[in-house]
Amino acid sequence: MPTEGVWAYAVVDGDAAEVDLVGLHGVSGQPVRAVTGAGLTAVVETVGLDEYGEDGLRRNLEDLDWLARTARAHDAVIAAVARSGAVVPMRLATVYLDDDRVRELLESRCDDFRATLAHVTARAEIGVKAYADPRALRGEADQPDHSEKMSGTAYLMRRRRALAADDDAFRIAAGHAETIHALLMRHAVDGKRKPAGDRRLSGRTDWTVLNGTYLVDTAKLDDFKAAVAAVDTPGIQLEITGPWPPYSFTGEAVR
Repeated sequence: MPTEGVWAYAVVDGDAAEVDLVGLHGVSGQPVRAVTGAGLTAVVETVGLDEYGEDGLRRNLEDLDWLARTARAHDAVIAAVARSGAVVPMRLATVYLDDDRVRELLESRCDDFRATLAHVTARAEIGVKAYADPRALRGEADQPDHSEKMSGTAYLMRRRRALAADDDAFRIAAGHAETIHALLMRHAVDGKRKPAGDRRLSGRTDWTVLNGTYLVDTAKLDDFKAAVAAVDTPGIQLEITGPWPPYSFTGEAVR
């Protein structure tokens, strides 16, 4: 029964001689290496299956500290490889039985990998989130709460009005998000909106009305950032992250 597997980080164009992996270590602390096939190179690491095999991953992915540490190491390898050229990042915890299985992947999806590499060459991913302040959008910021002085009926009426105002504010915020996304798409090659995510993890109390990711020509990154900075919408705050390797634009190559 095998005790080792192959953790995959990314696929790049060309052979192993063109990929500088000197000094790179992966999630298990082992040196990162290359597997070639079909004119492509997969950046991989040999890992122990007790920790990184199916059973080990099922257990460890529930450990948030392990997950965060492993994700950082995985991303660090991809980012290092991406500094040398276009990459197709592999999803976290993509593990194959051996090098032959990796070569089969390169050969069977060669066209998909090449199409994706062509799409992301000389481009980077930028993340933009839009946060909406519901009180500001309702025009109620800093108003005192007099609910304790109200009768039960008056309080319920106020609550109904507040809920209706929340609905109106959210519709306004959603409209702003649509406008901002359309604006940023004019400065990007590709883009998509992703789920807002769990507000408890962000630590924010306002609404995440846009969680966008955009593929931008590296030569136009400053123009894109300037477009984000120029957005001045009352009640809306933008947050920009990146540039990153094109995790969100791997298409059919990574399924």
